[in-house]
Amino acid sequence: MAKATTPGDLTITPRDRRFGRETKMGRWWLNNDPYATAFYNALSVTFPRGEAFFVESVRAYRDGTPPKLAGEIQAFIKQEVMHTREHVAFNRHVVDQGYDITRLEARVQQGLDLTKGRPPIANLTATMVLEHFTAIIAHELLATPRHLAGGEEEFANLWRWHAAEEIEHKGVAYDTWLHATRDWTEWQRFKVKALVMLRVTANFTRGRTRGMLDLLAQDGLTGPKVWAKMFWYAFGRPGMARKIAGQWLAFFRPSFHPWNHDDRKLIGMYESEYEAAVLPRETVAA
Repeated sequence: MAKATTPGDLTITPRDRRFGRETKMGRWWLNNDPYATAFYNALSVTFPRGEAFFVESVRAYRDGTPPKLAGEIQAFIKQEVMHTREHVAFNRHVVDQGYDITRLEARVQQGLDLTKGRPPIANLTATMVLEHFTAIIAHELLATPRHLAGGEEEFANLWRWHAAEEIEHKGVAYDTWLHATRDWTEWQRFKVKALVMLRVTANFTRGRTRGMLDLLAQDGLTGPKVWAKMFWYAFGRPGMARKIAGQWLAFFRPSFHPWNHDDRKLIGMYESEYEAAVLPRETVAA
């Protein structure tokens, strides 16, 4: 079976949108659920520094890429820069609700400090792996509305917007990595990406768990029951970890490419729902 590639008719469109600037966030903004809120708040803390790392890792290999990929890299960078801007604003809301996120930010920085001095290809490989994580989480967010159901509109829309763009550019880091490793054997590629995925998965899971526990503790929620409820949130209902497991495993197939699964229809659904919700208000305001 031939390997999939990024669709030739794919267009990566940076959508310059701003969310929640004039809106006060509730402490448990997602369905009044401290566990759901803690998951997204902890994840958001990683984005400003993490996405800057992604941008630099991919930009380092832009020169010499085919014109189509070079254009996609530029659009990827624009999208990631705007994601960073919006999550900086989102994180300010989190702090305004009384949460101390300095420990979470410090742990993110400690992880990034470990990348200093490494070969650029190592950072690109880590970025490629993490972009698969963000893409499969993004897919699940848009495919299963339950994840954000009951969330405060502005902040739920931020996550939907981010998810749509993560799906749209999900092949960029991978295609850049394929170009950068074009002289490697298939076995070398498989071995490296599999080992990095396993390590990143362990670090990602540990980091997000610690982040959630930190935020929940600030709500006075500690102890074995908290662990049990976190496990149920991840693997029971709504079950993000359970639902992305299949696409996580797909990464280890020799024929893997992010666009093996063409889920652009989710972007179209998001766009139509967003325009239906936003345009009437903008028209009235005008």
